[in-house]
Amino acid sequence: MISGSAVGWYGDSGEREIDEASPPAKEDFASQLCNAWEETALRAESLGVRVVLIRTGLVLSDRAGFLQRLLPPFKFGMGGPIGDGRQWMPWVHIQDQIAAIDFLLNLNEAKGPYNVCAPSPVRNRQFAKTLAGILHRPAFMPMPALALKVLLGELSVLLLGGQRARPERLQEAGFTFKYTELDTALQDLLGRH
Repeated sequence: MISGSAVGWYGDSGEREIDEASPPAKEDFASQLCNAWEETALRAESLGVRVVLIRTGLVLSDRAGFLQRLLPPFKFGMGGPIGDGRQWMPWVHIQDQIAAIDFLLNLNEAKGPYNVCAPSPVRNRQFAKTLAGILHRPAFMPMPALALKVLLGELSVLLLGGQRARPERLQEAGFTFKYTELDTALQDLLGRH
């Protein structure tokens, strides 16, 4: 059984590099939600079911999700970092996400947590700069942290915190990412080669 979770399981890890052996850095909304989700999935082990916990980074797709929500302000030259932009953003190209799930489904010895994110996380400000560069737009309009805290309350942690997550177990198992660098992934998705 594959259970989808998120690298948010670790909480906001700050500068600490994390892999699947790392404990949660902080108990926040995302980590509590992901932990409850994984604990529920692990109940299947008592029935003899192999359980793989996929802790996904931000999935980049040209059809839906995080990237599509960011594009409008960036296309109009109004994009920029979130808060101070120092938070780490573990990301994964949709093709690598699908390939990793298929890989783990077919790897009989796979069980437990696997971080499914590219091996090169970036800071939010670098993500904004790279996206703006590919779109040939500026990236100087930051989203103030205070505004997010007022608008989103506790959920603002999802945007203002981050994880410097690495896919150690996935790579040790033999999985090879097609997209390891953010600029190449974004160029592929946005059709700008």
